[in-house]
Amino acid sequence: MNDDVRNIVLGVVAAGLSAALGWLARTYLWKRKLRRKQAFFGLPDNSESLLVVNREAGGAELSVMRHDVFALLELSALIKDCGAHAQVIAHDAAQQGFGERTEFCVGGPSSNRRMAAHLHSLLPGIRVNVDPEPGPDRGAFQIGSERYRLEPGKGEYVILARLTAGNTARPVFLFCGQRAITNQAATRYVARNHERLARKHGNNSFVILLKVVNSQAYGPDVVELVADVTRASQTPLPAVPARISHRAS
Repeated sequence: MNDDVRNIVLGVVAAGLSAALGWLARTYLWKRKLRRKQAFFGLPDNSESLLVVNREAGGAELSVMRHDVFALLELSALIKDCGAHAQVIAHDAAQQGFGERTEFCVGGPSSNRRMAAHLHSLLPGIRVNVDPEPGPDRGAFQIGSERYRLEPGKGEYVILARLTAGNTARPVFLFCGQRAITNQAATRYVARNHERLARKHGNNSFVILLKVVNSQAYGPDVVELVADVTRASQTPLPAVPARISHRAS
């Protein structure tokens, strides 16, 4: 074997080794990223999860708002990416505790009994005005001493929460919005920002308040983080009157 042939063989071997090492490195990084995502959502390989479906307020029992359907599609894609499976269940049929399976609960308490139960039991510092009569506080959130009013199409709020009952329990995710489009905005937000949320909160419980800005023009895409309201939402509401929060769009 002359020098030219030997150099060609060595080059091919080196290229093969580099490609193999590169593939192994990419596979390792991809798997590590996947494991972190699975840990945050509580969705190991082949695990089961619940998608708790609300209903359109004032509509038929199985009627679901269009944007809530989009929210469920966002969550279904996320669950599939984790290699897990989802069971869709109606809000009034989910008569069980939580912690055995990851749960994604979509919709406000007026259209989702399961959400109402979670807010009452787990987040006593949050109150949602479910009065069907028109008025300035219709649909408003009260969180601690702050009140967040609904401005349809301009400024709308949604609560995004990850709650656990212990280190070994699977989490429950709440997407509690003032309108259906805000539920979709929150599911899209968590799908896009789960890595940042995991770095900040780890696998602990958290509750954040998001604001959907000018949805009549931008749909569910422009979302602002208003505040981390974990402590306020877990503290029973004070007896003093709430202040009105005027946030710029």
